[in-house]
Amino acid sequence: MIKTPHRHTGRSSGSDWTFLNNHAHVLLCLARDPGARLRDVAEMVGITERAVQKIVRDLEECAVLRRIRDGRRNRYQIDPHQPLRHPLESDHTVGELLGLFLDKDRQDAAPMD
Repeated sequence: MIKTPHRHTGRSSGSDWTFLNNHAHVLLCLARDPGARLRDVAEMVGITERAVQKIVRDLEECAVLRRIRDGRRNRYQIDPHQPLRHPLESDHTVGELLGLFLDKDRQDAAPMD
C-alpha cells in the first residue's frame, strides 16, 4: 500500500480546500494500488469508509471503475478512456488526469477491457 502523506506548504489560506475532489483522490489511490482495501483508501483520503464506498459506486455507475472479485478481496480496474464529467473538462479523459500523477508504466499496467 502506498501511503500519501498530506503536505503542508507552510502557507495558511484560512481554509483546507484542494484542487481535486474526493472522487479524484479515491481514483488516484485505486490507480496506485488496485487491490487497496477501501478502509485504507478512506484513511489516505481523510474521509469515512462509507464515503469511499459511495464514491466507488459512483465511479462504477459511470463506467470509470470496475470491481473485480479476487478471492476474498476486490481489485479495481480503471477505464482511462472515459471522459471527465464536467463540461469544462469533458474533452479530457480519466487517463489524462491520472497521467498528471502516475508514471507511464503504471498507467499501462492494467488497462480495462
